[in-house]
Amino acid sequence: MNERSRIHRLTVHLLECLRELDWVPILLVRLSVGLLFFESGRGKLFFKLEELGEYFVQLGIPFPHFNATFVASIEFIGGICLVLGVLTRVFAVPLAFTMLVAILTAQLGKVNTVGDFLYLREVLLLVILVWLVFSGPGKISFDYVISRKFRLGAGAAEKSS
Repeated sequence: MNERSRIHRLTVHLLECLRELDWVPILLVRLSVGLLFFESGRGKLFFKLEELGEYFVQLGIPFPHFNATFVASIEFIGGICLVLGVLTRVFAVPLAFTMLVAILTAQLGKVNTVGDFLYLREVLLLVILVWLVFSGPGKISFDYVISRKFRLGAGAAEKSS
């Protein structure tokens, strides 16, 4: 076997290993983003809800106190669900929407350049949440177990193969 063939086989083997471990980065992202939203929502919901409502008044958000409770609840519950991998795609949508609203109402005024925009934490979270909507929660999640059990979506395809 020549050197070129050996390198090719090693490359193919490495790519196969990476493909088998694709659940690792999804899990890490889900856990870190989920914990971030859980902590943020918990702080808002149980300690700073009135303050958040007043901030929403300043931002001109309609029904500020209702929306403060709604956003804090979505962050708290959605964070738990992301960590557990339960209804991941479902909760990633409203969480992404809250990041979009945060960008448009609270952050956009601070932006002067594209670089400023791309450095916003909310932009990164929005991109990650959109990715989770499309990628799903990965193999280490309750969603995956449920999809395999009831033969739904990607989990069912992998079960039958």
